[in-house]
Amino acid sequence: MFEIVLASSNEHKIQEMNEISMPFGVKFILPDENFNPTEDGTTFEENSYSKALAAAQCENRGKKYFMADDSGLCVDFLNGAPGIKSARYANTAQERINKLLDALKDAKENQRGAKFVCSLVLINATGQILNKTLGICKGKIAHKQSGEGGFGYDPVFVVENKNKTMASLAQDEKNRISHRGRALMDMLMWIKCSDLK
Repeated sequence: MFEIVLASSNEHKIQEMNEISMPFGVKFILPDENFNPTEDGTTFEENSYSKALAAAQCENRGKKYFMADDSGLCVDFLNGAPGIKSARYANTAQERINKLLDALKDAKENQRGAKFVCSLVLINATGQILNKTLGICKGKIAHKQSGEGGFGYDPVFVVENKNKTMASLAQDEKNRISHRGRALMDMLMWIKCSDLK
């Protein structure tokens, strides 16, 4: 099994990504406990790289490869917000959803368009970028929450052409069409064809 340190403390995210990556012989593991990245970039890609670099710099187990994702929700009515600040939009997941729905209370139906964006960056132990991918999932923001799965904004994000929220999708379906799933599949295909060892 090819191990990559995923620069995240979100065990749900690692579990979700491992479900996709295992058939490729790739396993993501948590970074060292002293992993403490700063997310001060102006783009998803900049934040993704800084997180991967932070994981590489705190590693003491001799791992060779580090990957990070920076993801967020970009809403048309809010001029792309919350964007790179999606995870810091409010203190808890429920508060973030409440704040988003409140911000859209005056939006017309055709102004509720949104997209999930995921930037993945893979680096080596010296910080060299080996590959980067971008995944996008289009949809719109619902008027209320529905669905029991997923996390984050999934309960209010209605997937384009699906007429149900991301949180209402079966996990395997979500893995196929989500922003993270798309970016990860592109990354895994690149790893499969590369000579990384």
